[in-house]
Amino acid sequence: MERKVSKICLASEASIIHFLQVSWEKTLGSGFVITLTDGQSAWTGTVSELAISQEADDMAMEREKYVDELRKALVSGPGPSNTYKFDFSKESCHFYFEKNLKDVSFRIGSFNLEKVESPAEVIRELICYCLDTIAENQAKNEHLQKENERFLRDWNDVQERFEKCVSAKEALETDLYKRFILVLNEKKSKIRSLHNLLKEVQELEKNAEDERENKEITADQGAIYDESTDEESEHMSESSVLAQATLSKDDSIISSPDVTDIAPSRKRRQLMQKNLGTEPKMTPQELQLQEKEKLDSSLPETLKKEHISAENMSLETLRNSSAEDLFDE
Repeated sequence: MERKVSKICLASEASIIHFLQVSWEKTLGSGFVITLTDGQSAWTGTVSELAISQEADDMAMEREKYVDELRKALVSGPGPSNTYKFDFSKESCHFYFEKNLKDVSFRIGSFNLEKVESPAEVIRELICYCLDTIAENQAKNEHLQKENERFLRDWNDVQERFEKCVSAKEALETDLYKRFILVLNEKKSKIRSLHNLLKEVQELEKNAEDERENKEITADQGAIYDESTDEESEHMSESSVLAQATLSKDDSIISSPDVTDIAPSRKRRQLMQKNLGTEPKMTPQELQLQEKEKLDSSLPETLKKEHISAENMSLETLRNSSAEDLFDE
């Protein structure tokens, strides 16, 4: 059975302190026993579940809400002094209580009590319950105090460990940071060296590529120059051959030995004229012409044709002209 003892002041006897005890088996809504005493006399009464339901219907309130209001007034302990007002009539043994609002108050409940024949027993039981409750609360308080002290020691221990962990963490971070700086600097130097090596390799590749391009350009220019020089040499060789052919042709006409052989006697000239219709003998001039034809066979076709035509013309001129005409010239 659960109990709740509280100190109240009655509206009709405000100077006298009364003690109110409420006890119930299961819940407050299933019924409870109420006991009121002023230290000399005692009154008690039982409130059933049916009476609680009837009071809720009379007040036009839901039963759960009404039970909640009873708990706040009788069990929850002293609230504000002017929230609830209690009163008791010793003549009629009628106990009631009201709830005060701003301007109005309404009655929450009223119960009929009976006077106890031996109030000393009720008061003694009430005092024993209060002492037991005090001892129980004191034991709980001591237990809670010990728990609090244990928690405080644990907290101090945890705080010391935490400070040690923080110090160790800071020392570890400092050590790791120093090692990291060394590794980082080494990596940076390695990266710089690799970067410089990469630059050198790129420069070498670029220089090699430039040299290769220059060689290709020089080779192209050399090929073009060789082609031009070959063409010029061919033209020069052709012109030299033509010049030699022209000079040889002029020499054959001017410095021919027949000119000197014509002048000595008229008889020889007459014999040459008689032999023009017959097959002529091989003269030195004709031998020279044959040698020139052999040389001309190695010349190009165009030069050969020109040289042959020139030789034919000179031979024809010699045949058609008389010795006297040549001598006259």
